[in-house]
Amino acid sequence: MAGPSPWTWIDQQPDFDRLCAELATVDAIALDTEFHRERTYFPHVALVQLAWAGGLALVDPLKVSLEPLGAVIATGPAVVAHAAEQDFEVLDRACGAVPTRLFDTQIAAAFLGFSSASLATLLDSLLGVRLPKGDRLTNWNRRPLTDDQLAYAASDVEHLIELRDVIVARLDASGRRQWADEECDRFRLRWQRQSVPEEAWWRLKETRRLRGSSRGVAQEVASWREHQAMAQDLPARFVLPDMAIAAIAQRPPKSLGDLNHVRALEGRQPKPAMAKAIIEAVERGLALGESDLHLPPVDDLERAMRPAVALVAAWLGQLGKDLEIDATTLATKADVQDLLSGSGRLTQGWRAQLVGEPVKELIAGRAALAFDGDGRLVLETRSGLPLAEHDGR
Repeated sequence: MAGPSPWTWIDQQPDFDRLCAELATVDAIALDTEFHRERTYFPHVALVQLAWAGGLALVDPLKVSLEPLGAVIATGPAVVAHAAEQDFEVLDRACGAVPTRLFDTQIAAAFLGFSSASLATLLDSLLGVRLPKGDRLTNWNRRPLTDDQLAYAASDVEHLIELRDVIVARLDASGRRQWADEECDRFRLRWQRQSVPEEAWWRLKETRRLRGSSRGVAQEVASWREHQAMAQDLPARFVLPDMAIAAIAQRPPKSLGDLNHVRALEGRQPKPAMAKAIIEAVERGLALGESDLHLPPVDDLERAMRPAVALVAAWLGQLGKDLEIDATTLATKADVQDLLSGSGRLTQGWRAQLVGEPVKELIAGRAALAFDGDGRLVLETRSGLPLAEHDGR
């Protein structure tokens, strides 16, 4: 049925199928999703917003299958979205596909000096458009949705394609279009890394303090919890609290009765099958060898090279200021550490030329940092002469 202008409300499968057939022929689709996951492991989509040159539609995924949209975004037009990471997860589960062509306005705008900007900020700054205020915690599963909810949802995609066009024009003018395109594509590929249950224990607050066999216990119990959470579609903390895993890892229970005294489990005695599974996970963890552990990343950079990271960070701050790009968009501390180890994204694409190669010159001693007369930090060819010799010339 038709909703209030300027959008169309779609809750019938034939209508959605026809819309997808039309979308397969257009150049670009603006896309956003609304979902809930407070009480589930996976996000559950509650609304899909789509805009294109021919109109705007709000799709009710509680009534229609989103599968036809999967075929469109996997093979057809570019998808324009803002901060699309969670939308990707929703789309992957709801329609079995993610965009093969992506323009993320938040990512692209970072190359124009907007650091992690909200959609409201970009629309106001670049288009002079003010988004309507909405309830961030609104219940998108309610039916019927109110006019205010519908208007708020529609506004998330209504101007996205126009916003993309403005950003692209500015990127072209500054010569940074390729940078943004590469970064959007890098994001599109990066997000697909699947969750590894054996690494779930890294998220525990006490992870860094664990030693010896405690790490194996934490790994196996947290992995068991992750599998259970996925199977039951429950938040992991609903299956077993973080504090309980930390307590089990630090003082592994040897029997079902011992579980009754584990912190965070007092008064909520696990069912026999669950208790048995936890004890079995503890036993597996205790038996793990060092080579079987999935250890969290550590800063293993040689101590002698750590001043180099600080030096590069100072230069990156100046470079970001000169280019009017947030320094973390250019490179993070982890990027610099990866480069010093001979890998990472500073060895590829636009970052290799802009950041990677100059940093290599600095580390190799062929370049130096100095302040110019205006207080700017500049990277320049190193003379190799000590300061005293300069003074004496």
